[in-house]
Amino acid sequence: MHRTKFVCILATGLFMPCVAIAQQAASKADSVPAVAGLPPAARAAAGSIDPEKMRAHVRFLSLDLLEGRGPGKRGAELAAEYIATQFALDGLEPAGDNGSYFQNVPLIAVHTIEDKTKFALVPSSGQPLDLTYGSQIVSKDETGQATADFDAPIVFVGYGIHAPEYNWDDYAGVDLKGKIALVIVNEPPSDDERFFKGKTMTYYGRWTYKYEEASRRGALGVLIVHRTDLASYGWQVVQNSQAIEKSYLAGDPLDTLRAAAWIQHDVAQKLFTMAGLGDLDQEIEKAGKLGFHAQELNVRLKAHVESRVRKYVSTNVVGRVAGASAGPENAVLYTAHYDHLGIDPDAKGDGIYNGAADNGTGCGILLELARAFAQSAERPPHAMYFSAVTAEEQGLLGSQYLGEHPPVPAHDISLDLNYDMLLPIGVPLSASLGGAERTDFWPQIQMVAKDFDLKLVPDSQPSAGHYYRSDHFSLARVGIPAFSIDNGDLYEGHDEAWGRAQSEDFVAHHYHQPSDEYHADWNFSGNAKMARFGFVLGWLASEQSKPVEWQSGDEFEAARKTSEKSRE
Repeated sequence: MHRTKFVCILATGLFMPCVAIAQQAASKADSVPAVAGLPPAARAAAGSIDPEKMRAHVRFLSLDLLEGRGPGKRGAELAAEYIATQFALDGLEPAGDNGSYFQNVPLIAVHTIEDKTKFALVPSSGQPLDLTYGSQIVSKDETGQATADFDAPIVFVGYGIHAPEYNWDDYAGVDLKGKIALVIVNEPPSDDERFFKGKTMTYYGRWTYKYEEASRRGALGVLIVHRTDLASYGWQVVQNSQAIEKSYLAGDPLDTLRAAAWIQHDVAQKLFTMAGLGDLDQEIEKAGKLGFHAQELNVRLKAHVESRVRKYVSTNVVGRVAGASAGPENAVLYTAHYDHLGIDPDAKGDGIYNGAADNGTGCGILLELARAFAQSAERPPHAMYFSAVTAEEQGLLGSQYLGEHPPVPAHDISLDLNYDMLLPIGVPLSASLGGAERTDFWPQIQMVAKDFDLKLVPDSQPSAGHYYRSDHFSLARVGIPAFSIDNGDLYEGHDEAWGRAQSEDFVAHHYHQPSDEYHADWNFSGNAKMARFGFVLGWLASEQSKPVEWQSGDEFEAARKTSEKSRE
């Protein structure tokens, strides 16, 4: 029997004429535009990306069986094994530790025991104010100790930022050693692009930066003041994220805080009243202007903290598709996190955080991209790497470890394309690629987007700092040009208001909640379109004669130059 005909019969399980199968393949390829510089074989491979395969991956990864894919738990191990098995079936080479698909990520998990943990604000005179854990304060002991007792002075340090390039130092003249830093979430408001990038948040506004900077200065703890408009999410998101285990990279020198905490806005107002500072929001406004000076308050934070602590190893799953060139340079990396929030042991009712959209959808896209590249009739110009990373929900920890231990040196990776939570609600006609404009690959991206009938839209909430909240940021920090590919608000058959309403409803009612579950009526055709778009971008980036670079003056340019010097 002719081999082609035999393969057709095996692939279908039916005696379907091969002409019909070829027509099906051609119709899929037709969904990929004839992009300049894209070989026909690459176009066909991109066209083979199948939305129903994505559906199957998302459905499995979000089953109750996987128990919310909490890192270090059985469900996450099942998810990692599933992804590695798919890589193997599709023909990817292992690119993890010791010839395996797995890269070990050493972690420490901390779960605050709520009913045994006590916090109180203690003024120099007057009655202490006991705080209710969960509704008023949430906290983790980053050091991984089982118990901690402390009674430390609180220092209000405004936004808690030291930014010499903006002539800004909230810590000027302050000794934080052994003290609690009270900080505001986000960063000083600005309409000037030359000052904290105007309305676009820089990394200085992220809560992770607040902890890192205070740790560098020897603080015992940090209290971040939550305000919904500044955080871009409600208190419930903070509460849900902290009600369960929080993990830390083992040995991270900046994980030193005994109280990495948030306090609710009304509690912060009571603290300010105790300290004689008056209206909280007025003080926040003052802290956002030049001339602010930190001050130690006449209030202390007293605490007894008990934690369940476990040391464990989770894994990134890493596979490779060899390129036509044997050299390591100009490689492209695709990433998506596979972890979610696990199970809330204290929940009443459904406590499984299934994470179907966040980030089962990104994993479904990653797996289809890997399969399409591996089974392409023509190899990509250079190697393609695919990594499903762990512990994203814990603070981008898996991707941080991947960035610090990449499968090839960072200077040889031309681009990272990340996928995180693409709602499968239809075929998008717009795309959000926050950060792509910061690279010299941007003109090529614009042309490909036009070919895909995708209107590129700016971040609708630049003050929310979305760029620093997904795994591509971990790769950017080590210099690799990186961004996430996401849907915009415009979909076929609908206006932008409809798409915006779908996104807002998901964030309000399902984001980081047990109700983020798989739905049989989800439409994955749009996710397939965004995967094909990313396939083409990755192929073209790999095809360039030189690697992608950051735009001159970008905050990550220095890290890129440092990594390139290591090549010399």
